[in-house]
Amino acid sequence: MREPADEIMLELASGGELLLARLRVLVCCLLLMMPIGNLLMGGDTYESLVGFVALLLLLAISLLWLHVSSQPVRNTWLPAVSATFDVSAVTSALLMMALNSPAAGLNSVVVWSCYPLAILATVLRNQLRITVFSGALAAVQFLLLSSWFLLAGDTLPASIDYGTASWSSMLQRILLILVATLICATIVHRLQCQLLLAGTDGLTGLPNRLYLHHRVPQLLQAGRSEGRPLCLVLIDLDHFRVVNRELGHAMGDLALRHVVKTLRHGLAGDQPLMRIGGDEFVLLLPLPHGAAWEKVEALRRRVQAQPFEPEPGAEPRAITFSAGLACCPQDAIDLSDLMRRADLRLHHAKDAGRNRVICRDD
Repeated sequence: MREPADEIMLELASGGELLLARLRVLVCCLLLMMPIGNLLMGGDTYESLVGFVALLLLLAISLLWLHVSSQPVRNTWLPAVSATFDVSAVTSALLMMALNSPAAGLNSVVVWSCYPLAILATVLRNQLRITVFSGALAAVQFLLLSSWFLLAGDTLPASIDYGTASWSSMLQRILLILVATLICATIVHRLQCQLLLAGTDGLTGLPNRLYLHHRVPQLLQAGRSEGRPLCLVLIDLDHFRVVNRELGHAMGDLALRHVVKTLRHGLAGDQPLMRIGGDEFVLLLPLPHGAAWEKVEALRRRVQAQPFEPEPGAEPRAITFSAGLACCPQDAIDLSDLMRRADLRLHHAKDAGRNRVICRDD
């Protein structure tokens, strides 16, 4: 929970938020039948009216969340805000019922059950902090709501339909909220561990081909729609097989990590680096063609200037790389064509003597 989410987790959370937004709209439409059915079957008119108005408002805001989550730009604030909305919507419905009948607001099983559902929905976001936050928020809000009405009068709230609201039942419900949060948090943690194994390179900790084929096309589409350039760089370490053969694979792994560490120190948060093969990497730069070349050239000089030391006191081993650069939309507009152009220029860099960056065709 203390570690910042990586690109893979953020992308999955973004997709989960969109899925949840669509599900929220569908659920609101289905729930609208409940107050209508309650009224037709002779239920309390006030409760039916409150439920219908609340669900209409919930549906309107859900459509807003759907619009926001459908945008190509990733909103990192959206999961926390929409999770707060889901939990607070349940609390608001209970409050409106309690203003008419405190026992109804505190003992309504149907409305209260939406708390665990709201917590369960956070699993789709695949963010542990959001799940824990939603559970804690639900527990605190229900505790404050219950305390307000239980302490308001000299006697405990009671009604014929909903019985007597007591401290014991309120604390039991809060405990159930915490248990539901614990179960959902465990599920999210397990999913995150499995996704990290599938989407992260075990040696370097970089995103792998999963990120390349899942996230990069979306970034390209967003860049085209907003008129922003995006350059793809294909990087290949020069003669790295010789390093493995002469130093051994264990030292070769350390050398690879050294190069990755050196590269990452020169990159910003919006410049993801991916490992797609043994000593092959893909770098995305949201920069114009010329600025992207200057960035990669600076990285090349940085790597060359920081040789790898196999052991303390051992002779440093210089490592260099060759790179081919292709930019969207000048060179291509989709991932496969960009990879093809970048690979062609990478081969030109190798044929020209390696340790260089090629960004244009000869």
